[in-house]
Amino acid sequence: MTQETLNYVVEKTKELMAAPSCSQEAKDAAQAWLDAVGTENEAEETKKYIAELEEDIMTLDGLIAFAESEMGAQVFGAEKTKEVAAHGKELKAAGKQYCDCPACVAVEAILAKKDELL
Repeated sequence: MTQETLNYVVEKTKELMAAPSCSQEAKDAAQAWLDAVGTENEAEETKKYIAELEEDIMTLDGLIAFAESEMGAQVFGAEKTKEVAAHGKELKAAGKQYCDCPACVAVEAILAKKDELL
């Protein structure tokens, strides 16, 4: 991995951790990875981090299904859930694959560097 790639992923990792939509599990994995960078544990933590990110990134199908569910209505509220579902459908129609919340955008950027990280 080049220094440029490392710097990019560190920056995106910090963006992920600052995102309100970032799960606690992703924050923990991100911090563990940051702590391991440059140590003998880096390779192992990188694999764990990538695995967590792959689990956490929200596909648009998943977002739409969640937004249209009872749980989605509880999380977003009755009116906002309709907006979220409609937005997800718009993104999907535009050819996008993932949610565009700040956390998912950061995860998608990090995963784009997966091969270089591993």
